Amino acid sequence: MMDSKFLFSFLQSSMTLMMLAVILDLFLGDPVYRYHPVRLIGTCLSFFETQLRRRGMDGQGSGFLLFVLLTLSILAGIEGIFWLLSQWHWLLGWGWHLYIIYSLLALKDLHVHGQRVADAAKQQDLQQARKQAGMMVGRDSKDLDLAGCNRAAIESISENLADGVIGPLFYLILFGVPGMIVFKIVSTMDSMVGYRNSEYIHFGWFGARLDDWLNWIPARLTWLLISGSAFLLPAYSGMKAFHTGWSQHCLLPSPNAGWSQAAAAGALQLKLVGPIWREGKLAHEHWMGDSRDREGANPDDIAKMSRIANLSTFLFISLILLLNLIFF
Repeated sequence: MMDSKFLFSFLQSSMTLMMLAVILDLFLGDPVYRYHPVRLIGTCLSFFETQLRRRGMDGQGSGFLLFVLLTLSILAGIEGIFWLLSQWHWLLGWGWHLYIIYSLLALKDLHVHGQRVADAAKQQDLQQARKQAGMMVGRDSKDLDLAGCNRAAIESISENLADGVIGPLFYLILFGVPGMIVFKIVSTMDSMVGYRNSEYIHFGWFGARLDDWLNWIPARLTWLLISGSAFLLPAYSGMKAFHTGWSQHCLLPSPNAGWSQAAAAGALQLKLVGPIWREGKLAHEHWMGDSRDREGANPDDIAKMSRIANLSTFLFISLILLLNLIFF
């Protein structure tokens, strides 16, 4: 009979929670409902932003205060529920943490959104493809052709693999569930207030910079994972993924987004990104990838990118397990 102390320690480990959460995410996906933890983070952020701005607080210091208020309230709520449930039975608290980790992952969600773009492209439904691509990227999608919609989906999957999957898992392993929660709070701040426009240039500065710092290692780790996956999978180029990520990551203004997108271009042997328009203004015009590779991405390329995302996640988990066996 299995010792209860061994079972407790096994289930409570971050690695066990990580593996189970990834499995749940891959099979169940990310359900959309009102009280989803990420939605609640966004709701709290909007509330605190409104309260701060009403008091005339919209500078860089206010952005820092927003982070403090948001982090304290979310951590207190989630860990408070964990403590209460654990008072009844440790398994309830464990289940709550598993639910939170599962909710903060987005691997299956990336595949679902990418598949919607691919399905629309297969049916030659340009308007639907533009609509679905617009839900994945923060750029103007109304003038994209079908190939552009496919590229946008691939770029989104590759970029969000870093900050929606590898990043959260990385901080889960380093700092447990609170570390993963803080990482997701910062990601939400970056997506909601981290804009370089007149409204958020100061207020959103802290969230945007902190997001850059926290994603520094996960972005580069994702480059290596995509390259390793491309080495292992047939019909991909691991060498191109590695070299393109190294040499072209700087083509994007973001210090992190270019690593995974350039690696994806090399792995799929495609030209990605190209001209990007935001609010009617040209934000970027450089192509990523070998100039000799094809420019027109197709629905099959989206499926290939999804396979890379799955294998990259598997490689990351395998690496963590291996390091644990060696050092612990």
